[in-house]
Amino acid sequence: MARNSGAGDIHALAGAYALDALDDLERATFARHAAECEVCALEVAELQETVGRMAQSNWSVPPPRLRAAVLAEAARTRQVGNRRSDDGPGTGAAARWRRRTAMAVAAGILAAGGGVATWALTQQQVRDEHARVVAEQERSRRISEVLSAPDARLTRQGNVTVVMSASRDTGVVVLDDLSDPGPTQAYELWAGRGGQMSKVGLLGPGERAGTVLVTDMAGADTLGVSKEPAGGSQRPTEGSIVALVTLA
Repeated sequence: MARNSGAGDIHALAGAYALDALDDLERATFARHAAECEVCALEVAELQETVGRMAQSNWSVPPPRLRAAVLAEAARTRQVGNRRSDDGPGTGAAARWRRRTAMAVAAGILAAGGGVATWALTQQQVRDEHARVVAEQERSRRISEVLSAPDARLTRQGNVTVVMSASRDTGVVVLDDLSDPGPTQAYELWAGRGGQMSKVGLLGPGERAGTVLVTDMAGADTLGVSKEPAGGSQRPTEGSIVALVTLA
């Protein structure tokens, strides 16, 4: 899933847009761009979800030294995304947008909640969130590659849909509205080869739906879904299989 090209490094506006830190012209410009750029739209949604989650948390008031550390970390943290090779690290609109985004993040970190909830973001949490967004974007890219592959084959059975690409040895499994497994159990995915099952994916405890990227599918003739103890099992528990899809 590629970003659409635009003037300058418009992708770097995602963080500032999510935090409502743009002027009217920049907001309108980025909104038009995000309407055509799925990656930027996803990034904005992820950042807004993160900010909302943090604002609802009961975090402690940061000491002055932590405030300084957060500001320094925000200044060092680049926006996730592609930067054109001719954009210098500290000049032009791209650098200004990145600085604005960093300061907007720091301001939100240190002042969110309007006195109702005060919270601080440590350096490690900044790095963890950055890594999570990067991983999600990579996952989205790989899912898009499978769905658009010339040899992609779709198979649907009940609440389970599988799209397989043999050339990429990868599949996308969509689980929808399965029965509630309860908080102590989770749905696990299995690749079947001649009756032998190997685990290829796992939902979180209690989750009834999800999209799972599965790899190492070469030679698989079935895709199984079982209900297992939270954390998964080494092999399907006897009588636990709830769906078995014959792959096209």
